[in-house]
Amino acid sequence: MSDGYPTAAPEEALRLICDHEPLEAGRLGEHLVAAGRLSANPGFGPAIARMAGTVTWRLRAQGFIAGAESGNGWTTTANGRELIACAGTRG
Repeated sequence: MSDGYPTAAPEEALRLICDHEPLEAGRLGEHLVAAGRLSANPGFGPAIARMAGTVTWRLRAQGFIAGAESGNGWTTTANGRELIACAGTRG
């Protein structure tokens, strides 16, 4: 994160949440692995999947995502959708 704005990986996570909300952290990790560059390192996928929890914590602290009303997963806030110009599924 830089000056309160997401860098590339958190921004990608924010886009994925906006596109698939509500999105649970585990599913976010799967989407991040699928969207990421392929690596020959066998630890790459698990490391990226684990990163999802840290990324969501930071995005929530910055007010870009919130817990889904259902209690399962994350949704983007108006500020998050504005930041990435995503229409999202919520008004």
